Amino acid sequence: MDLRDYLRLLRKNVWLIVATTLVGVGIAAAYSLTRVPQFQATSTVFVSTQTGDTAQELNQGSNFTQARVKSYANLASTPIVLDPVISSLRLPLTEDQLDARLTASSPLGTTLIQISVRDPDPATAASISNAVASSLTAAVEQIETPSGQTVSPVKLSLVRPAPVPVAAVSPRLKVDLGIGLLIGLAVGLAVAVLRRLLDTRIRGERDVAQVTESPVISSIAFDPKAGERPLIVHMDPRSPRAEAFRTLRTNLQFLDVEGSHSFLVSSSVPSEGKSTTAVNLAIALADAGARVVIVDADLRRSKVSDYMGVEGGAGLTDVLIGRAELSDVVQHWGSEQLFVLPAGKVPPNPSELLGSNAMSALIDRLEQEHDVVIFDAPPLLPVTDAAVLAKRVGGVLMVVATGRTSRHQLAAALGALEHVGGHAAGVVLSMVPVKGPDSYGYGYGYGYGYGYGSTSEAGTKGSRRRSKKAPVPARAASAAVSDGAPAAAAAPAGEQPASAPAATR
Repeated sequence: MDLRDYLRLLRKNVWLIVATTLVGVGIAAAYSLTRVPQFQATSTVFVSTQTGDTAQELNQGSNFTQARVKSYANLASTPIVLDPVISSLRLPLTEDQLDARLTASSPLGTTLIQISVRDPDPATAASISNAVASSLTAAVEQIETPSGQTVSPVKLSLVRPAPVPVAAVSPRLKVDLGIGLLIGLAVGLAVAVLRRLLDTRIRGERDVAQVTESPVISSIAFDPKAGERPLIVHMDPRSPRAEAFRTLRTNLQFLDVEGSHSFLVSSSVPSEGKSTTAVNLAIALADAGARVVIVDADLRRSKVSDYMGVEGGAGLTDVLIGRAELSDVVQHWGSEQLFVLPAGKVPPNPSELLGSNAMSALIDRLEQEHDVVIFDAPPLLPVTDAAVLAKRVGGVLMVVATGRTSRHQLAAALGALEHVGGHAAGVVLSMVPVKGPDSYGYGYGYGYGYGYGSTSEAGTKGSRRRSKKAPVPARAASAAVSDGAPAAAAAPAGEQPASAPAATR
């Protein structure tokens, strides 16, 4: 992941991060505000020795004191010191409870012992601290007094009695809120990264590149009303989505399809937009002057006839079983050279029909009579129909729904193609968001309303690098493109009728 990926990650999960940060601050505030205030009182004890008056004796005594002062600090939490304090102050505490409130330390390089005590009552905290200092002084004197003598060589003196504190040391609201904010922010970032690592859905070209080397040849924006107006190239020719389909038309010339000019449009799973892509691509090609036939090869759930408004009672199935001639069922659509071959009736054996010799002969005939042949096939993972047909066409255009299809599904679909010898010529990203962090791939095409998107151009350049030029016939290519640029003047999309033309036999 580079910097742009991290920025997209932040943009996509900004509300999650904000929410976890606010939760962290809220928990910290609740914890801080519900805690009982604690006051801390500190007394200071000085440790000295009484070993003589000469400089040598004083130096030896100082070294002895510094060596023992840490032990004296630890002695403050033992029963010999705490029991007298509990008795004298009549504290309702056990030794362990008092020890939990007590801290005795010695600053480095000194012979001082600081005794700090925390308690909800400031006066009690000061009383306990001073009592512990007095008890420690007595305990050290008792322990260090040699047998047979009455004076201890070590003396502890209370040099600073503990004053009654006026301000609580805890809770520290600002500090607690800062800690809660940092923890909440860290948790939010961690969850965002974890979601990204666990999310296997394809959201852009980089995700596609992790699965296949086939180029992304176009990106089609998401349209919530696509079901109501599937023929966007015809109904709204100047829309950004229509322009994306024309970009797809242009990029077809750079695909390596081994001399053929038939394309199968499929997807990994249902509802990825393959049928919409197929019909709009066919219309875009016909608008540019190519003689195009679109074949509804989805013999299980055909949609082409419904989308294009043609009679679908007879079609491909009838031709394959010899019940009808091709010329009887293929239908002319619109004013351009676009023809539609519906699926016909649903057969009991779709895979066998699509893999038959009759289908191979039909493909050869369609390629001879048309510049471009488009097949709308079923998804690859649920059924084998598309895989059977894939090895008989020039190339397969894989439609991938952004944010819906996973990398595993795309990899499995491409694996099914490779298993039968099919060729994935290119990938079409569908349902690409036009807003939000995942919309980066749509570029200028959806920012200026009418023009080519940066992603589409990048896909074109990538296709040029890894494939050779055009199997699209010369008569179609001359009308469709010139030196890689769309020939809008060949058949201006804006001059088409506003309503769908009636289909004719």
